[in-house]
Amino acid sequence: MTASPVPSPAPLHWKLVIDAGDPHTQADFWAAALRYTAEDNSALIERLLSAGALPGEATVEYHGRPAFRDLIAVRHPDDPYDPQTGTGLGRRLLFQRVPEAKTVKNRLHLDLHPGDGRRAEEVARLQALGARVLREVTEPSGAWVLMADPEGNEFCVH
Repeated sequence: MTASPVPSPAPLHWKLVIDAGDPHTQADFWAAALRYTAEDNSALIERLLSAGALPGEATVEYHGRPAFRDLIAVRHPDDPYDPQTGTGLGRRLLFQRVPEAKTVKNRLHLDLHPGDGRRAEEVARLQALGARVLREVTEPSGAWVLMADPEGNEFCVH
């Protein structure tokens, strides 16, 4: 008798969590930068508020709808999401409020790849959204522009 193969576990679902002084402003920047969609958790928030499970001071108005005060996510517009909660089930960035400002270099960052010959155009677009150029890099391995988002988090445009 041969042993049947053990099925491989499913890949883990994940999100990248980014600390922020103003999560909603960061969500607006990154939604525009990545052409993502800010998650709409208003149905969940309204259910929690009406059940008394969430205090009103834990919410803010965001683009005309209730949102969590201290966190908000952006997701790829083509990825699935839970219609009951508005929570994305695919590629997501979650911004969570923290009291302290960023003080050191990121240990993790995003690399954006706009496509051949489009780096300068993309850098200009990101600057118009509030990012700033930190430096242009040219190395034997390639060239890119190191940028910072409105709160100083570094990212690269290749």
